[in-house]
Amino acid sequence: MRLPLLAAALVAVPALSACTQNASSGEAGEDDRTITVSSTDDACELSGTEAPSGKLTFDVTNDGSKVTEFYLYTENAERVLGEVENIGPGLTRQLVVSAPAGTYLTACKPGMKGDGIRADFTVTDSGAKVAASADEAELVEHAEEEYGEFVQEQSDQLLTGTAAFVKAYKAGDDRAAKALYPEVRTHWERIETVAESFGDLDPKMDAREADLEPGQKWTGWHRMEKDLWPARAEKYESLTMKQRAVYADDLLANTKVLDHRIGELEFTVDQIANGSRGLMEEVATGKVTGEEEYWSRTDLWDFQANVDGAKKAFEVVEPILEQNDPELEETLDERFDALQEQLDAHREGDGFRTYDYLSAEEVKQLADAVNALSEPLSHLTAAVIS
Repeated sequence: MRLPLLAAALVAVPALSACTQNASSGEAGEDDRTITVSSTDDACELSGTEAPSGKLTFDVTNDGSKVTEFYLYTENAERVLGEVENIGPGLTRQLVVSAPAGTYLTACKPGMKGDGIRADFTVTDSGAKVAASADEAELVEHAEEEYGEFVQEQSDQLLTGTAAFVKAYKAGDDRAAKALYPEVRTHWERIETVAESFGDLDPKMDAREADLEPGQKWTGWHRMEKDLWPARAEKYESLTMKQRAVYADDLLANTKVLDHRIGELEFTVDQIANGSRGLMEEVATGKVTGEEEYWSRTDLWDFQANVDGAKKAFEVVEPILEQNDPELEETLDERFDALQEQLDAHREGDGFRTYDYLSAEEVKQLADAVNALSEPLSHLTAAVIS
C-alpha cells in the first residue's frame, strides 16, 4: 500500500517560505521592512540585502519548478532564526521576524535539500523596539519564560529517554527498544523546530535515508529505526552489536550536546509563533505523508507530538493574540481542537495505530484538518508582534 505517495498528493498545506543568494544589490529603505524574494531552481533574488531593525517581512515567491524553502540564519549559519518550508512552484509565502541589528545569512533551498543558495543580509540599528509594545511587556515576558521552560523540560526528557533507548538497543533488547522508540521521539518532535535550528546536529540525529546527500554518513534515530524494523528493506544486513554501540553512543552524545545548547537559549515571541507554524509544516511535509517513520510506521506518534508542540507555542502567546486579534485566536482554538479530534480517532492503547492501517479517506481527513489549521496559523507571528 503506497500511502506515502497517496498522502503527498492529498496534502497541499499553505507553507510560508523564503529564499536567498544571487541577491540584488539594492537595499531596503529605512521605512521599508518588507523584502521580496524570488526563488528559482538556481537563484534567489532579494529586493534588498539590508533592512532596518524591527519587524521584517520576507515575501517569498517560488518562481522555479521545485518546491523550495527559505531560511534566516545567524551569522555563519550557526542557528536558524526563522524559516518557511514547502513552498510549491507559483506560490508566495511570508516569513515574519522581529530582528535586532546584526549580520545574518539568508538561504533558499530549491528541492528542500542541501545548504541552499546563500547570501549575507544586514539589519541596521533603527532604534525601533524589536519586541511587543510596552503595555504587552508582562505578557511577552511570561510567554518567553513559559516556552523556555517547556523546551528545556522536553529536552531533559529526551535526554533521559534516549539513554534508556540506547541501553536497550545496545543490549540487543529489541522489544524494549521498539517500545521506547516512538515514546522517546515524542520529546524530540515537540521541540523539533528548536532542535533543527542547530544545523550541525540535526543531520546527525534525525536524517532520513531518502534525504541523505551524496557522501553523507547516515547516523541517528532513523538509522537505528531501520535496524529495528527491517521488514520493508530489501536484502538488509542487520548491524552487529559493535556497530549498534557506535550508532547508539553517537546519538546519546549528540543529545547531550543538544540539551546543553538548549539550556543556553532565550526565546522571543516571534520565534515562538514561527515555531508553532513550523511544527505544523513538519506535520504536512513528513507526518501526514507517512515519510518520517518509513520503517516503524509510527508516524502518528510524531504527528501528535508536533501538534502538541505547535499548540503549546500558540498557547503561550495566546494572551497577546487575544488583545491583538481575537478573531484569529478563536479560529486557531477551534481548528486545533478539530485536528485533535481527528488524531484521537486513531488512538490504540497508550499510543496509535501504525500508519499502514490508515485508509486513503482517513489520510485525507487528517490532511484536510492540517490544511484548515495551517492557513490561519500562518498569520500568527504578524499578529503577535504587530
